[in-house]
Amino acid sequence: MRVLLVEDSNELLALLKRGLAAGGFDADTVNTAADAAHALATMRYAVVVLDCGLPDDDGLSLLRDMRRRGDRTPVLVLTARDGVSDRVTSLRDGADDYMAKPFAMEELVARLHALLRRSDNMLGRRLTFGNVALDTEGRQVIIDDTVRTFPARETAVLEILLRRGGNVAPKRLFEDHLFGLSGKVGSNAVEVYVHRLRRLLADAGANVKIHTVRGVGYLMAEDKGG
Repeated sequence: MRVLLVEDSNELLALLKRGLAAGGFDADTVNTAADAAHALATMRYAVVVLDCGLPDDDGLSLLRDMRRRGDRTPVLVLTARDGVSDRVTSLRDGADDYMAKPFAMEELVARLHALLRRSDNMLGRRLTFGNVALDTEGRQVIIDDTVRTFPARETAVLEILLRRGGNVAPKRLFEDHLFGLSGKVGSNAVEVYVHRLRRLLADAGANVKIHTVRGVGYLMAEDKGG
């Protein structure tokens, strides 16, 4: 799951990125409202962590712009402002949750997962197709009730396919989620991870196959045999 971190402190961004990675999130980081607006226009994120005190604008202005555009991406406001009026203003402007600095990383991760469970555009903690399931919080793959541990990027590919529910997932979606805004994407990088996932699933006895839709992307379908 990819999260956008909007925070003017590079030191805090580095801490957040490491903490969220441990909680199953891949993060893109930006320091300004302008860069955040560009990121939101370029990619689709599962959730946004937004600081109010940005150098070029108030973070809440960015939040209001998101909601005016109809962008319903869950947003957790993270700020040093901790008055009741500040919390009320954030929620009225469209925030889904609010945390004051300083904070515990474990609580932030738990709150983000809670936001995703409540979000209308997410499918919940456990995704299933055929005899394959994924615990999106624990990042565990379950095949025929046996827990498997797949590498992080192969797990991310699997999550995208499971969330598409048997529909085609465009190649660009994999590139965005695997490598983010700043990632260097090789010409066959996605193909490599899809190939590795195919082998992992086959070795584990999964009854699904990943099909290539030439010029478009990939889809997961149940293996009917033969």
